[in-house]
Amino acid sequence: MADISPFSAIRPVRDKVHLVATRPYYSYKKNVLEAKLESNPFTFLHIINPEFGKTVQTKANSTERFELVKKGYADFLNDGILIKDESPRIYIYRQTTEERVFTGVIAGSSIEEYNTGKIKKHEETLSERETMFTNYLDLVGFNAEPVLLSYSETDEIAELLSTAVLVRPEYEFTTTDRIKHELWILSLEETVAIQKAFLSIEATYIADGHHRTASSARLYKERKQKGLETSKCAYFLSFLVAEKSLKVLEYNRLIKDLKSHTKETFLSALKNIGTITPLNEIRKPIKEHQFTVSFDRDYFSFELFPHLIDKKNSVNSIDSAILSDFILAPILGIKDLKNSDNIEFSPGNIPLKDIEEKLASGKCALAFLLFPLTIEQVNKVADEGLNMPPKSTWLEPKLRSGLTIYSIDE
Repeated sequence: MADISPFSAIRPVRDKVHLVATRPYYSYKKNVLEAKLESNPFTFLHIINPEFGKTVQTKANSTERFELVKKGYADFLNDGILIKDESPRIYIYRQTTEERVFTGVIAGSSIEEYNTGKIKKHEETLSERETMFTNYLDLVGFNAEPVLLSYSETDEIAELLSTAVLVRPEYEFTTTDRIKHELWILSLEETVAIQKAFLSIEATYIADGHHRTASSARLYKERKQKGLETSKCAYFLSFLVAEKSLKVLEYNRLIKDLKSHTKETFLSALKNIGTITPLNEIRKPIKEHQFTVSFDRDYFSFELFPHLIDKKNSVNSIDSAILSDFILAPILGIKDLKNSDNIEFSPGNIPLKDIEEKLASGKCALAFLLFPLTIEQVNKVADEGLNMPPKSTWLEPKLRSGLTIYSIDE
């Protein structure tokens, strides 16, 4: 079963929600981030970046920095920019892009179910980053960015959601990226019905937010050992979306330096393990196990010899693993994707012209474009208890920070 919990969201007042809710701070380029902080006093980015514009700053990810985040959060509450709902509820969020509509449930998801494998993962976490997130969560006491979970939709859940959104939403606004956002606060009766409906879901899958989930679980364990756990600490903020509606994109690989290789010796090495076909222009692969290999104004399609692909293993047979196992590690010497300074990851929603510009400017010497996985492939890896290489998928929707904030200290 999927144990989801209602909560009393801390959220923006209606007339300022479009100003408060924001993309995660790390998704902005530096100049754009600075412009938003300078022009918008209500953006949630001020809470996350409490020392913007100050000459003397605390150390990043330090206790002192986290204390300032907590103070900024309290200031937004005291100033009436954020309010708290009186009673626990489940929320419905709908995001409408130019291509598709994502509708899902915002609720607390059970850490116990994560610990017992009912909430499945497909990616390993970095212990250092997990520790940092745990310390952050422990000190600030809130989570403002939901973990994206997927599930296999039932007719009952679909009907409940479609009925709930027939009334006017609490929030309705469009952001400058042409994405429409809507949020509904469910009644007590609707909240109970959604909770009961999710009990029929056997498992949910982490689509995005492995570190946030692991950190929440770690904090709950630490507090429980000290006798300090709360009922809210036993759950983490999540956005549950039917798996069929998720958009799965690829993560492309940009190589900064060919090291000991020239373009000619590198292509020669590729010919030993697969077939290469010249292309007239840069383009995305059109099928699984096909890669576009791009230099500055020189493009090729590459396919590994079929007999080299381990089709019996759900991880070894995905393209990100094939690229690592046969090209990045043995030919280019990139064996640790998490720590190598010779590789950059570019999500599939980035225009190809941006990659071409990096190649032309010399910021990278080589680019590999991959074919996206299916959600079935992602879930199969999770079901088998395996982990994909880092940055194997870019999943949408991407949620706004500060839309519904989950307090773990109450």
